[in-house]
Amino acid sequence: GQLQLCQPAAICFLASDEASFINGTTLVVDGGRLAQL
Repeated sequence: GQLQLCQPAAICFLASDEASFINGTTLVVDGGRLAQL
C-alpha cells in the first residue's frame, strides 16, 4: 500500500453535526490495515 493523508471529507464529516450520533466508540484511522488482518 501507499501512505496517504486522511481525506478532508472524513475530517469535515467527523467535525459536523451529522456525526453527532457517533459516540462511545473508537474510530481506528490506520488506512485499512486493521481490515486486512
